[in-house]
Formats: sequence, structure tokens, C-alpha cells
Amino acid sequence: MVENMRAPPWGTSLLLVLATAIAGALGGLVTRNGKEPWYSSLEKSSLTPPDWMFGLVWPLLFAMMMLSALLVLWRAGSFHAASRPLGIYFAMLMVNVAWSLFFFGLKQIALSLGVLIALWLLIAAVAGEFGRFSKAAAWLQLPYLLWVTLAGYLNLYIWTANPAG
Repeated sequence: MVENMRAPPWGTSLLLVLATAIAGALGGLVTRNGKEPWYSSLEKSSLTPPDWMFGLVWPLLFAMMMLSALLVLWRAGSFHAASRPLGIYFAMLMVNVAWSLFFFGLKQIALSLGVLIALWLLIAAVAGEFGRFSKAAAWLQLPYLLWVTLAGYLNLYIWTANPAG
């Protein structure tokens, strides 16, 4: 069994880590720059978490997303062997940033809800594809899927409760 062991693809692993960190940082930057005073003026659901919670949850979610992608990469042994699930993963990262851009940057609440639906579908696809390589990698996507489900409800609430949105 030892002869089947391969060294992890460290260069590709580093690129995966950097891509995930950059996506998280870009989303955070767009959010911080476009949030106030606009976001505070919106009517929001009573289920909206306090602002400080977002600063805890998002880094944790991005760490779990990154770990799950690394598990798939390492199990596959190369990017080529895992190009389909990792390609969907990278698309998911881009759509995550796009949601921040549409919601906080462009203040397009209805359009951002559509982007969020696409993100939810991509997360589900990532979990399914990752599960072919690692059950743990698939399960690590579940908190992200649940958080985006809540975000979808909150986005919908803001859209319906704020006529200008």
C-alpha cells in the first residue's frame, strides 16, 4: 500500500490556498467598502445575525472550504485528476465574490438573489463532486451550504421589505 502513496502536489496546493484566500479577501473588501451607511438603512429580518458574527463565520467557512478542496486535491494526487470538482470549486469562489459585488458593491438586491441561488447550486455541486474523492471533503461544504441558505432567506427578506431594493 505504501507504493501507492504520492507526495501532495504542493505547488497546486499553494495556488488553491491563495485562490481561496483572495476570494475571501475580495468579498470582504467589497462588503466593507459598500456596506455603510446603505446596509444599516435597510429593513432586515429579525433572524439577521449581528455584524460581529459575520467576521467570525466567514473566515471559518473559507478555511473549511479550502481544507475540503485540499483533501480532494491530495486524494486525487494532481489537479488534472481532480479538474472537474476543482473547476466547479473555483467557479463557486468567483460567484461568492460576485454576490458581494452585486449586493454590497452595486446594491442590486434582486440580482444578487439570483447570484446567491447560483452560488447555492454550485456549493451543492461541489459537495457532490468532492464526495467522489472524499466524504469528509463533501461534509465540510455543509456549513457553507447552510450559511448560504440563511443568506438567501435574508437577501429575499431585504428585497421584499425594501421597495427601493
